[in-house]
Amino acid sequence: MSRIKAFAVLSLILVTASSCSFWNRSLQEVINDPLDKEHALVEDTTKRRVHMAPLQMPRNIVVCRAKQCAPLKLSMSKEYIYNSLVQLLQNNNNQRALVCAADTGGHSCYAHYISLPITVGITPAYMYVDSLKISDVHLTKSERSIKLMLNYNVTYNGQTPECAPDKTLLFVKNTDNIVMEDEGYQCKMTTIGTTTVKTLFLIDYIDLDYGFIGGYYSIGLSGPAYGGGSGYMLIRLPNISYPLKANLPAPEEVKPTEGQAKAAAYMAPPAASTAPKTKDGVQVFPINRK
Repeated sequence: MSRIKAFAVLSLILVTASSCSFWNRSLQEVINDPLDKEHALVEDTTKRRVHMAPLQMPRNIVVCRAKQCAPLKLSMSKEYIYNSLVQLLQNNNNQRALVCAADTGGHSCYAHYISLPITVGITPAYMYVDSLKISDVHLTKSERSIKLMLNYNVTYNGQTPECAPDKTLLFVKNTDNIVMEDEGYQCKMTTIGTTTVKTLFLIDYIDLDYGFIGGYYSIGLSGPAYGGGSGYMLIRLPNISYPLKANLPAPEEVKPTEGQAKAAAYMAPPAASTAPKTKDGVQVFPINRK
């Protein structure tokens, strides 16, 4: 009788631990893995991935100008935003921009970097990016795209690898699709071989007043170091998208020296007399014909 009770208690424990998946498993699977640890590990991994901000297409691209923000497709054209991005990026050529992890709603930073889990050789690590430098800006007006040369500041586990410049294309397809993607840049993270890093950035927020560009990113590594991740980040450019000055100042007049003034007076032709002409002592006044 005691054996029957023990078997019933064990069965209840197994059913409680494995929930409904217990009935979908064979007797051999239950004997080999009573608590279904393999399935639990898969579920935990899935839950961890859900918590990461996934890469997704923005619903609306919000643009701020003159201290007002509005969806791009309601008040602006793709040509306008392309020209504004050109001006913003050209104003920040050869400048360093800060990168931070941010929330999607308030567009506020909660970390002064973005991080993603990677594996360097056989060692688990985290890769960090906290800034980038815009080294070159090249325009292609016909395709509404901007070719950029970016240098990312990459670190991992307290080390700074040597990374090559990144050739990036920023493309304004329409008012719902502004994408920044690269060809992949090389980083020397291990003594053997180089690692290729590819970045995709889907822009959904542009602040022309303060120089912010926000969006969803996805970064992947391939090579001796591999891994990747996704999330939401902000790029803070040091200079804003300021327009050209409407009233251009006239150049300051340079006063001639004393010698130059005397030379100019000597070379100047004699001034014509403005006195009215006379004939036999009588002053002649011209007659205006109508």
